[in-house]
Amino acid sequence: MSGEGLLILLLVGIVAGWLAGQFVQGAGLGLIGDLVIGVAGAFIGGLLLPKLGVHLGSGTLGAILNATIGAVLLLLLIRAVRGGGGWRSRFGGRW
Repeated sequence: MSGEGLLILLLVGIVAGWLAGQFVQGAGLGLIGDLVIGVAGAFIGGLLLPKLGVHLGSGTLGAILNATIGAVLLLLLIRAVRGGGGWRSRFGGRW
């Protein structure tokens, strides 16, 4: 991987991690955490979305959308495993 490709991967990861943190409220993990979540989300989105028949296009914008969807799924999975309040705290008790 070239230096330019690595830089693009890091920028896409940061943007996707930040966007995912905005969608999944209370999941902000800081710059490094957002980067890790975004890059992991890019791998998840890259593996999962084509198998579901979802193609978001090519280029940087497609990569950011793909990584953001994967990162949101990853954050929701982390929240479910950790039991981070989630739906119970939003709706005031048991459901």
